[in-house]
Amino acid sequence: MLTPPDDLPEDLLRAALLRDWGLRVGSLEYRAVGRGSHHWEVTDAEGGRRFVSVDELTTKRLTLTDPLDAAYARLRAALGTARRLREHGRGFVVAPIPTSGGEPLVRVGDRFALALYPYVDGESFRWGAFSSAAHLRGVLDMVLAVHAAPAAARAHAPVDDFAIPHFDELELGLAGTGDVPDTGPYAGPAARLLVTHAAPVRRLLARHGELVRAARAQPGRMVLTHGEPHPGNTMRTVDGWRLIDWDTVRVAPPERDLWLMEPGDGSVLDGYAEATGAAPLAEMLELYRSWWHLADVAEETSRFRAPHAGTEDDDESFTILRSVLEHIGTLPAARV
Repeated sequence: MLTPPDDLPEDLLRAALLRDWGLRVGSLEYRAVGRGSHHWEVTDAEGGRRFVSVDELTTKRLTLTDPLDAAYARLRAALGTARRLREHGRGFVVAPIPTSGGEPLVRVGDRFALALYPYVDGESFRWGAFSSAAHLRGVLDMVLAVHAAPAAARAHAPVDDFAIPHFDELELGLAGTGDVPDTGPYAGPAARLLVTHAAPVRRLLARHGELVRAARAQPGRMVLTHGEPHPGNTMRTVDGWRLIDWDTVRVAPPERDLWLMEPGDGSVLDGYAEATGAAPLAEMLELYRSWWHLADVAEETSRFRAPHAGTEDDDESFTILRSVLEHIGTLPAARV
Protein backbone atom coordinates (compact mmCIF):
# COMPACT_ATOMS: atom_id res chain seq x y z
CA MET A 1 0.00 0.00 0.00
CA LEU A 2 1.20 3.50 -0.83
CA THR A 3 -0.44 5.43 2.01
CA PRO A 4 -1.02 4.57 5.70
CA PRO A 5 -4.59 4.37 7.02
CA ASP A 6 -5.85 7.66 8.44
CA ASP A 7 -7.49 6.05 11.47
CA LEU A 8 -4.49 4.13 12.77
CA PRO A 9 -2.27 6.50 14.75
CA GLU A 10 1.32 5.47 15.38
CA ASP A 11 0.71 5.67 19.13
CA LEU A 12 -1.57 2.62 18.85
CA LEU A 13 1.12 0.68 16.97
CA ARG A 14 3.76 1.60 19.52
CA ALA A 15 1.49 0.59 22.39
CA ALA A 16 0.67 -2.79 20.81
CA LEU A 17 4.33 -3.56 20.10
CA LEU A 18 5.26 -2.81 23.71
CA ARG A 19 2.28 -4.64 25.24
CA ASP A 20 2.39 -7.82 23.14
CA TRP A 21 6.06 -8.17 22.18
CA GLY A 22 7.81 -6.10 24.83
CA LEU A 23 9.30 -4.03 22.01
CA ARG A 24 10.22 -0.46 22.93
CA VAL A 25 10.05 1.48 19.68
CA GLY A 26 12.80 3.93 18.88
CA SER A 27 11.54 4.89 15.41
CA LEU A 28 8.68 3.83 13.16
CA GLU A 29 8.76 4.55 9.42
CA TYR A 30 6.00 3.72 6.91
CA ARG A 31 7.13 1.64 3.94
CA ALA A 32 5.07 1.89 0.74
CA VAL A 33 5.70 -1.68 -0.43
CA GLY A 34 3.38 -4.44 -1.62
CA ARG A 35 -0.40 -4.41 -1.98
CA GLY A 36 -3.11 -5.38 0.44
CA SER A 37 -1.26 -4.71 3.71
CA HIS A 38 0.38 -1.71 5.35
CA HIS A 39 4.02 -1.93 6.38
CA TRP A 40 6.35 -0.12 8.75
CA GLU A 41 10.03 -0.54 9.51
CA VAL A 42 10.56 -0.34 13.25
CA THR A 43 13.81 0.26 15.09
CA ASP A 44 13.92 -0.62 18.77
CA ALA A 45 15.67 1.30 21.52
CA GLU A 46 18.85 -0.75 21.02
CA GLY A 47 18.95 -0.19 17.24
CA GLY A 48 17.54 -3.59 16.23
CA ARG A 49 15.20 -3.60 13.23
CA ARG A 50 11.86 -5.34 12.73
CA PHE A 51 9.11 -5.22 10.12
CA VAL A 52 5.48 -4.53 10.98
CA SER A 53 2.56 -5.60 8.81
CA VAL A 54 -0.99 -4.33 9.39
CA ASP A 55 -4.09 -5.62 7.62
CA GLU A 56 -7.40 -3.81 7.39
CA LEU A 57 -9.89 -6.51 8.33
CA THR A 58 -12.66 -4.91 6.28
CA THR A 59 -10.72 -5.84 3.15
CA LYS A 60 -10.33 -9.43 4.40
CA ARG A 61 -14.07 -10.05 4.61
CA LEU A 62 -15.56 -12.49 2.10
CA THR A 63 -18.94 -10.74 1.97
CA LEU A 64 -20.55 -7.56 3.27
CA THR A 65 -22.04 -9.52 6.18
CA ASP A 66 -18.87 -11.47 7.00
CA PRO A 67 -17.94 -10.54 10.60
CA LEU A 68 -14.57 -8.90 11.18
CA ASP A 69 -13.95 -11.58 13.81
CA ALA A 70 -14.17 -14.24 11.07
CA ALA A 71 -11.72 -12.33 8.87
CA TYR A 72 -9.32 -12.08 11.81
CA ALA A 73 -9.65 -15.81 12.54
CA ARG A 74 -8.75 -16.72 8.95
CA LEU A 75 -5.71 -14.45 9.03
CA ARG A 76 -4.64 -15.86 12.39
CA ALA A 77 -4.91 -19.42 11.02
CA ALA A 78 -2.85 -18.55 7.93
CA LEU A 79 -0.04 -16.82 9.83
CA GLY A 80 -0.06 -19.56 12.46
CA THR A 81 0.47 -22.06 9.64
CA ALA A 82 3.51 -20.08 8.49
CA ARG A 83 4.94 -20.38 12.02
CA ARG A 84 4.38 -24.14 12.04
CA LEU A 85 5.98 -24.52 8.61
CA ARG A 86 9.11 -22.84 9.88
CA GLU A 87 9.08 -25.00 13.01
CA HIS A 88 8.91 -28.06 10.75
CA GLY A 89 12.11 -27.24 8.93
CA ARG A 90 10.98 -24.81 6.24
CA GLY A 91 13.60 -22.20 7.07
CA PHE A 92 12.80 -20.15 3.96
CA VAL A 93 9.43 -19.16 5.46
CA VAL A 94 9.47 -15.58 6.72
CA ALA A 95 7.00 -16.14 9.54
CA PRO A 96 5.72 -13.69 12.15
CA ILE A 97 7.43 -13.37 15.51
CA PRO A 98 5.05 -14.77 18.14
CA THR A 99 3.74 -12.49 20.86
CA SER A 100 4.54 -13.09 24.52
CA GLY A 101 1.36 -15.18 24.56
CA GLY A 102 2.39 -17.24 21.52
CA GLU A 103 0.03 -15.58 19.04
CA PRO A 104 1.08 -14.85 15.42
CA LEU A 105 -0.69 -11.46 15.42
CA VAL A 106 -2.85 -9.17 17.54
CA ARG A 107 -5.96 -7.07 17.06
CA VAL A 108 -5.49 -3.31 17.10
CA GLY A 109 -8.84 -1.66 17.58
CA ASP A 110 -11.75 -3.25 15.77
CA ARG A 111 -10.54 -2.94 12.17
CA PHE A 112 -6.84 -3.80 12.20
CA ALA A 113 -4.60 -6.83 12.73
CA LEU A 114 -0.89 -6.38 13.44
CA ALA A 115 1.94 -8.88 12.94
CA LEU A 116 5.64 -8.40 13.71
CA TYR A 117 8.36 -9.93 11.52
CA PRO A 118 12.13 -10.21 11.61
CA TYR A 119 13.86 -7.70 9.38
CA VAL A 120 15.25 -9.61 6.38
CA ASP A 121 18.30 -8.18 4.60
CA GLY A 122 18.35 -9.14 0.97
CA GLU A 123 17.28 -8.38 -2.58
CA SER A 124 13.60 -7.78 -3.19
CA PHE A 125 11.73 -8.21 -6.45
CA ARG A 126 8.63 -6.80 -8.11
CA TRP A 127 5.50 -8.38 -9.57
CA GLY A 128 6.13 -9.75 -13.06
CA ALA A 129 8.52 -12.25 -14.59
CA PHE A 130 11.12 -14.06 -12.53
CA SER A 131 14.55 -12.46 -12.75
CA SER A 132 16.34 -15.61 -13.93
CA ALA A 133 16.00 -19.36 -14.36
CA ALA A 134 17.75 -19.75 -10.99
CA HIS A 135 15.17 -17.49 -9.36
CA LEU A 136 12.31 -19.54 -10.79
CA ARG A 137 13.94 -22.83 -9.76
CA GLY A 138 14.57 -21.52 -6.26
CA VAL A 139 10.91 -20.60 -5.85
CA LEU A 140 9.76 -23.93 -7.28
CA ASP A 141 11.93 -25.75 -4.73
CA MET A 142 10.32 -23.74 -1.91
CA VAL A 143 6.83 -24.45 -3.24
CA LEU A 144 7.63 -28.16 -3.47
CA ALA A 145 8.69 -28.09 0.19
CA VAL A 146 5.45 -26.34 1.18
CA HIS A 147 3.33 -28.85 -0.76
CA ALA A 148 5.15 -31.71 0.99
CA ALA A 149 4.58 -30.23 4.46
CA PRO A 150 3.72 -32.80 7.16
CA ALA A 151 0.21 -33.11 8.50
CA ALA A 152 1.19 -31.36 11.73
CA ALA A 153 2.20 -28.24 9.81
CA ARG A 154 -1.05 -28.01 7.86
CA ALA A 155 -3.41 -29.19 10.59
CA HIS A 156 -4.97 -25.79 11.32
CA ALA A 157 -4.50 -24.19 7.92
CA PRO A 158 -7.49 -22.62 6.16
CA VAL A 159 -8.97 -24.77 3.39
CA ASP A 160 -9.69 -23.19 0.03
CA ASP A 161 -13.42 -23.02 -0.64
CA PHE A 162 -12.83 -21.58 -4.14
CA ALA A 163 -15.13 -18.65 -3.36
CA ILE A 164 -14.64 -15.24 -4.94
CA PRO A 165 -14.16 -12.70 -2.09
CA HIS A 166 -16.68 -9.84 -2.28
CA PHE A 167 -18.81 -11.87 -4.71
CA ASP A 168 -21.98 -10.29 -3.32
CA GLU A 169 -20.74 -6.82 -4.19
CA LEU A 170 -19.58 -8.01 -7.60
CA GLU A 171 -23.08 -9.32 -8.31
CA LEU A 172 -24.62 -6.00 -7.29
CA GLY A 173 -22.22 -4.18 -9.57
CA LEU A 174 -22.85 -6.47 -12.53
CA ALA A 175 -26.60 -5.95 -12.17
CA GLY A 176 -26.09 -2.21 -12.60
CA THR A 177 -29.43 -1.37 -11.06
CA GLY A 178 -30.24 1.73 -9.05
CA ASP A 179 -28.21 4.81 -8.29
CA VAL A 180 -24.52 4.42 -7.57
CA PRO A 181 -23.74 5.61 -4.02
CA ASP A 182 -21.48 8.66 -4.00
CA THR A 183 -18.72 6.98 -2.01
CA GLY A 184 -15.84 8.73 -3.72
CA PRO A 185 -14.37 9.88 -7.04
CA TYR A 186 -14.15 6.40 -8.54
CA ALA A 187 -17.61 5.15 -7.51
CA GLY A 188 -19.32 6.15 -10.75
CA PRO A 189 -16.49 5.35 -13.20
CA ALA A 190 -15.91 1.93 -11.62
CA ALA A 191 -19.63 1.10 -11.69
CA ARG A 192 -19.95 2.07 -15.36
CA LEU A 193 -16.80 0.17 -16.28
CA LEU A 194 -18.11 -3.02 -14.67
CA VAL A 195 -21.51 -2.79 -16.39
CA THR A 196 -19.75 -2.31 -19.74
CA HIS A 197 -17.85 -5.57 -19.23
CA ALA A 198 -20.66 -7.49 -17.52
CA ALA A 199 -21.16 -10.10 -20.26
CA PRO A 200 -17.59 -11.47 -20.38
CA VAL A 201 -17.36 -11.35 -16.58
CA ARG A 202 -20.53 -13.44 -16.30
CA ARG A 203 -19.15 -15.94 -18.81
CA LEU A 204 -15.99 -16.24 -16.74
CA LEU A 205 -18.03 -16.71 -13.57
CA ALA A 206 -19.97 -19.55 -15.21
CA ARG A 207 -16.77 -21.26 -16.33
CA HIS A 208 -15.27 -20.81 -12.87
CA GLY A 209 -18.28 -22.60 -11.38
CA GLU A 210 -17.73 -25.59 -13.68
CA LEU A 211 -14.06 -25.78 -12.71
CA VAL A 212 -14.87 -25.57 -8.99
CA ARG A 213 -17.13 -28.61 -9.33
CA ALA A 214 -14.27 -30.49 -11.01
CA ALA A 215 -11.88 -29.53 -8.19
CA ARG A 216 -14.27 -30.65 -5.47
CA ALA A 217 -14.55 -34.04 -7.13
CA GLN A 218 -10.81 -34.64 -6.46
CA PRO A 219 -10.21 -33.93 -2.75
CA GLY A 220 -7.21 -36.28 -2.61
CA ARG A 221 -5.10 -33.82 -4.62
CA MET A 222 -5.17 -31.11 -1.93
CA VAL A 223 -1.84 -29.89 -0.52
CA LEU A 224 -0.69 -26.91 1.50
CA THR A 225 -0.18 -23.94 -0.84
CA HIS A 226 1.27 -20.46 -0.49
CA GLY A 227 -1.21 -18.91 -2.93
CA GLU A 228 0.87 -16.08 -4.40
CA PRO A 229 4.46 -17.30 -5.06
CA HIS A 230 5.23 -14.52 -7.56
CA PRO A 231 8.57 -12.64 -7.62
CA GLY A 232 7.21 -9.81 -5.45
CA ASN A 233 6.77 -12.29 -2.60
CA THR A 234 10.35 -13.56 -2.77
CA MET A 235 13.69 -12.33 -1.50
CA ARG A 236 17.27 -13.41 -2.14
CA THR A 237 19.51 -13.36 0.93
CA VAL A 238 23.09 -14.44 1.58
CA ASP A 239 21.60 -17.65 3.00
CA GLY A 240 19.34 -18.38 0.03
CA TRP A 241 15.82 -17.67 -1.16
CA ARG A 242 12.98 -16.59 1.11
CA LEU A 243 9.20 -16.68 0.62
CA ILE A 244 7.18 -13.90 2.28
CA ASP A 245 3.52 -12.80 2.70
CA TRP A 246 1.79 -15.90 4.06
CA ASP A 247 -1.69 -14.48 4.64
CA THR A 248 -2.88 -16.33 1.51
CA VAL A 249 -1.81 -19.83 2.64
CA ARG A 250 -4.53 -22.45 2.03
CA VAL A 251 -4.98 -26.19 1.64
CA ALA A 252 -5.84 -26.46 -2.05
CA PRO A 253 -4.99 -28.21 -5.34
CA PRO A 254 -1.28 -27.71 -6.20
CA GLU A 255 -2.17 -25.68 -9.29
CA ARG A 256 -3.09 -22.80 -6.98
CA ASP A 257 0.64 -22.06 -6.84
CA LEU A 258 1.79 -23.47 -10.15
CA TRP A 259 -0.33 -21.43 -12.57
CA LEU A 260 1.24 -18.20 -11.37
CA MET A 261 4.79 -19.51 -11.71
CA GLU A 262 4.64 -21.18 -15.12
CA PRO A 263 6.47 -18.94 -17.64
CA GLY A 264 4.80 -20.52 -20.66
CA ASP A 265 7.46 -23.01 -21.70
CA GLY A 266 6.23 -25.87 -19.50
CA SER A 267 9.35 -25.79 -17.31
CA VAL A 268 7.52 -25.36 -13.99
CA LEU A 269 4.83 -27.90 -14.79
CA ASP A 270 7.40 -30.43 -16.01
CA GLY A 271 9.66 -29.77 -13.03
CA TYR A 272 6.77 -30.26 -10.61
CA ALA A 273 5.69 -33.51 -12.28
CA GLU A 274 9.25 -34.82 -12.23
CA ALA A 275 9.70 -33.99 -8.54
CA THR A 276 6.32 -35.30 -7.32
CA GLY A 277 5.13 -37.83 -9.88
CA ALA A 278 1.87 -35.86 -10.11
CA ALA A 279 1.24 -34.06 -13.40
CA PRO A 280 -0.55 -30.68 -13.01
CA LEU A 281 -4.02 -30.61 -14.54
CA ALA A 282 -4.92 -28.07 -17.23
CA GLU A 283 -8.42 -27.58 -15.80
CA MET A 284 -7.09 -26.74 -12.36
CA LEU A 285 -4.58 -24.27 -13.81
CA GLU A 286 -7.51 -22.63 -15.57
CA LEU A 287 -9.50 -22.63 -12.33
CA TYR A 288 -6.96 -20.50 -10.52
CA ARG A 289 -6.26 -18.28 -13.50
CA SER A 290 -9.97 -17.46 -13.68
CA TRP A 291 -10.22 -17.08 -9.89
CA TRP A 292 -7.39 -14.53 -9.92
CA HIS A 293 -9.07 -12.38 -12.57
CA LEU A 294 -12.45 -12.52 -10.85
CA ALA A 295 -10.99 -11.86 -7.40
CA ASP A 296 -9.19 -8.77 -8.73
CA VAL A 297 -12.41 -7.40 -10.22
CA ALA A 298 -14.45 -8.17 -7.09
CA GLU A 299 -11.84 -6.67 -4.75
CA GLU A 300 -11.63 -3.40 -6.65
CA THR A 301 -15.42 -3.28 -7.06
CA SER A 302 -15.74 -3.58 -3.29
CA ARG A 303 -13.11 -0.88 -2.77
CA PHE A 304 -15.00 1.68 -4.84
CA ARG A 305 -18.42 0.82 -3.40
CA ALA A 306 -16.96 1.82 -0.02
CA PRO A 307 -15.96 5.36 0.99
CA HIS A 308 -12.69 6.38 -0.66
CA ALA A 309 -10.88 9.67 -1.14
CA GLY A 310 -8.96 9.25 -4.41
CA THR A 311 -5.57 8.38 -2.91
CA GLU A 312 -2.61 6.97 -4.84
CA ASP A 313 -3.83 3.51 -3.81
CA ASP A 314 -7.25 4.29 -5.30
CA ASP A 315 -5.64 5.47 -8.53
CA GLU A 316 -3.65 2.26 -8.79
CA SER A 317 -6.70 0.14 -7.97
CA PHE A 318 -8.79 1.75 -10.70
CA THR A 319 -6.00 1.11 -13.20
CA ILE A 320 -5.95 -2.54 -12.14
CA LEU A 321 -9.75 -2.81 -12.43
CA ARG A 322 -9.78 -1.38 -15.93
CA SER A 323 -6.85 -3.53 -17.07
CA VAL A 324 -8.31 -6.79 -15.75
CA LEU A 325 -11.77 -6.10 -17.18
CA GLU A 326 -10.25 -5.31 -20.56
CA HIS A 327 -8.28 -8.56 -20.41
CA ILE A 328 -11.35 -10.61 -19.51
CA GLY A 329 -13.10 -9.02 -22.49
CA THR A 330 -10.40 -10.39 -24.82
CA LEU A 331 -10.73 -14.00 -23.66
CA PRO A 332 -12.31 -16.26 -26.30
CA ALA A 333 -15.73 -17.54 -25.27
CA ALA A 334 -14.45 -21.12 -25.54
CA ARG A 335 -11.95 -20.41 -22.75
CA VAL A 336 -14.45 -18.92 -20.36
